Amino acid sequence: MTTQRDLVDEYFAGFRTSDHPRILATLTDDVEWVIHGHRTTRGRTEFDGEIENPAFTGSPQLDVERVHEDGPVVVVTGEGRGTSVAHGPFRFAFNDLFTFRDGLIARVDSYVVPLP
Repeated sequence: MTTQRDLVDEYFAGFRTSDHPRILATLTDDVEWVIHGHRTTRGRTEFDGEIENPAFTGSPQLDVERVHEDGPVVVVTGEGRGTSVAHGPFRFAFNDLFTFRDGLIARVDSYVVPLP
């Protein structure tokens, strides 16, 4: 049996390698991804377009630090590294809140903070 934490692990593993099918397999068809202060995507097609955003190059390095689960919600905190087309390498802290429905991720609330 696949747990919610297993699906979150799959989601992050997919992002680390820019594996679209691996990520999309964890999501409901009507998934919402709210990147607070930036944008909201609705549905798998829009979500798929954000996986490899043209403003960035390569796959991000994502280091999960903590995972908390309460009912249909899994909260993950961590740090990451990426490369912006316009500004080069950067570091960030993240907090992602995953809300599940029928065994899949139905909503992702992402909070991203740049680090020095």
